[in-house]
Amino acid sequence: MSDDLPGAVPPTATYRLQLRPEFPFRAAEEAVPYLARLGVSHLHLSPVLEAAPGSSHGYDVTDHTRVRAELGGEEGLRSLSRTARAHGLGLVLDTVPNHMAVPVPERLNRPLWEVLRDGPDSPYARWFDIDWQAGQGKVLLPVLGGRLGDELPALRVDADRGELRYHDHAFPLRPGTERLPLPELLDAQHYRLAWWRLARTELNYRRFFTISQLIGVRVEHPEVFDASHATLLRLLRDGVADGLRIDHPDGLADPAGYLERLRKASGGRWTVVEKILCGDERLPDDWACAGTTGYDALRRIDGLFTDPAGVAELTAVYHDFAAPEPDLGGDWEATARRAAYQVVTGALAAEVERLVRTADRLCRARLDLADHAPWALRTALRELLVRLPVYRPYPGRRESAEVLQEAAEGARGGFTVPEEAHAVDVVRDLALGRLGRGGDHDDFAARFAQVASALHAKSTEDAAFYRYVPLLSLNEVGGSPERPGTSPDAFHAFCARLARDWPETGTVLSTHDTKRSADVRARLAVLSELPGEWADLLAEVHAQAVAPPDRHLAYAVWQTALGIGSIRPERLVPAVLKSEREAGLRTSWTEPDEGYERAVEAFVRSGPCGPPGQALARFNRRIDGHARANVLGAALVHLTMPGVPDLYQGTEGVYGALVDPDNRAPVRLLPDLLAELDNGAAPRGLDQEKRRLTAAALRLRRGCPEAFDARGTYQPLSAEGPAAGHCVAFCRTGRVVSVVTRLSSRLEAAGGWRGTRLRLPPGRWRSPLTGQEVEGEADLARLLGDLPVALLRLV
Repeated sequence: MSDDLPGAVPPTATYRLQLRPEFPFRAAEEAVPYLARLGVSHLHLSPVLEAAPGSSHGYDVTDHTRVRAELGGEEGLRSLSRTARAHGLGLVLDTVPNHMAVPVPERLNRPLWEVLRDGPDSPYARWFDIDWQAGQGKVLLPVLGGRLGDELPALRVDADRGELRYHDHAFPLRPGTERLPLPELLDAQHYRLAWWRLARTELNYRRFFTISQLIGVRVEHPEVFDASHATLLRLLRDGVADGLRIDHPDGLADPAGYLERLRKASGGRWTVVEKILCGDERLPDDWACAGTTGYDALRRIDGLFTDPAGVAELTAVYHDFAAPEPDLGGDWEATARRAAYQVVTGALAAEVERLVRTADRLCRARLDLADHAPWALRTALRELLVRLPVYRPYPGRRESAEVLQEAAEGARGGFTVPEEAHAVDVVRDLALGRLGRGGDHDDFAARFAQVASALHAKSTEDAAFYRYVPLLSLNEVGGSPERPGTSPDAFHAFCARLARDWPETGTVLSTHDTKRSADVRARLAVLSELPGEWADLLAEVHAQAVAPPDRHLAYAVWQTALGIGSIRPERLVPAVLKSEREAGLRTSWTEPDEGYERAVEAFVRSGPCGPPGQALARFNRRIDGHARANVLGAALVHLTMPGVPDLYQGTEGVYGALVDPDNRAPVRLLPDLLAELDNGAAPRGLDQEKRRLTAAALRLRRGCPEAFDARGTYQPLSAEGPAAGHCVAFCRTGRVVSVVTRLSSRLEAAGGWRGTRLRLPPGRWRSPLTGQEVEGEADLARLLGDLPVALLRLV
């Protein structure tokens, strides 16, 4: 990273703000004094470029040349930047290179509008990932509410404006076709209007996952990169912004190439990528970025406060109560595999067929690849894709070759005739770029990786995570329900690797995409220490409530309600219904069962939000102390471990949120409360304890950056005594020590710390929270007597 550039110094901590018309740049500007006092160094803004009208997230970009007017336009952003800089803060911008919106009306996306009007000869045709050959020279637009014949009366032509209208939609007419009779007019366009259900099998443009309203952009072309990034790069050059977050890099044809081009264009600004790493997967070391956005850290931090043995007992409770079939939530591997098959043969069928066509062309063009039938290639593709344990492979990388080889060994079992299974080897080698370069070869390798990423997201995150539910806190972005828990040694090894290889990577606990906020997960993790008590509670509330429409649903609902605590049905019902639609077991987004959904709502309102919810409240009071240890422990680890912590809006205090849109509500900041705590007011309750801890840690990072950044070191500290396994402690650069309690319920049941001690590095250490001073060996019962965590600074 080039340190001579303005703003090139990496953040010490960032604070994510979700911008929306109800919370524009002006509202963010008003929050600046509070956030500066809190201790962050940069505001992390959700996408700022022009987006679809009313968008609550900004990822549906319509115009890369303009800052979003609904947020205050470029002047509003520049005003925010000036105010931030006056308070010592910078800006990090969320960037969306993978896709653009197919907005309503379509004219809002000018590049797409011109492609629809002028077809493959448009200068913008290279912008979008469209398979013109598959559509016979037309791009399929699946926007009709019914079949074309049924929707003809709703179509009308505005010849003067050269537009075809359908309700709020507006499509450009090919010049010279405005006066044609409607059937001929439709046939003459470079697009085909179609029933929305045809997208699954006939769509011929790449999209974001399975969302047809977001069309893939070919940012791998230099001219597309330059045009789509010009405004963002200008904002960086002008000092308006300092760093970037890259959304969904796995959707790109060449993530490494993109990041290298971005590094050169931006001058090496601090950049993190939303790369989801699975299991022991590591970020490619040739990516020109500071690291990930932090889901890999989230999984390790959560795991510290999860008891694997207890998860096994919870799974038995889950089986006894819900009795799910193995591939419908009973067994993780079987559930994930079935979900993957359903997506690869259903929602992503059109994407798979594009790969089949490309593979077939390649095989037909070479004698040594001849006689691989399309059905065999299709089967090989499906069998390989569903077995990938990571989001996507990267051609040329040894790790990807190993993953695909292992997948291939299992994929051959999808063939009855062993000789026909040779198609698996062909597809594997095409995906790895082993059979040639350029043209269809490069296209296949890139598209295979992109489809793999979409499949993993839709089948694992958006299906299997809602089907397999023994402990909901495990089912988080980048999570591994089959591998619960993180031992202290494994956590220290992970942190040592970050400090060595990616010291400026991002770390997170809650985001706009997490299915449950960190504090909800922290409370649920306590169940891994109390599986028997959870079983008793479940039996109690089940006996009190009306019969649920489904016991699998009931199990997840009771656990969700426990994690979130007191919640209005207006918030819980939509979250539960979304979970059920994503799971797709009894209802779905495309085939909703209205009767079942009414029964679900009735159960939620009368059960967790009704009288039986009182038993949940009593149990929550029983575990409040253990949830407190988890909440504060996770927060302190996150704020002081290697990397740059990103705080999601509102998470400096206790923040209970479920899946979006619940977690995207406008933030409520409490500057007066922070001022009271700064003036010496004793914290009242967990919310205020967390605020004080967060501010203290952030201010340490900002005031002593060399202890935490690439210049710093990470040293694990080991406790000695009968309860040593319940302590996680580490020292940063000999200057700051963090100590947290893990599995506090198990600790309590075993009799507490019982003389367990922690040897501190040389020197005298003081807590900025309590004023307590300690040196040498610290008695953990005394050090953690008032709080389950300790933050110490060398005096």
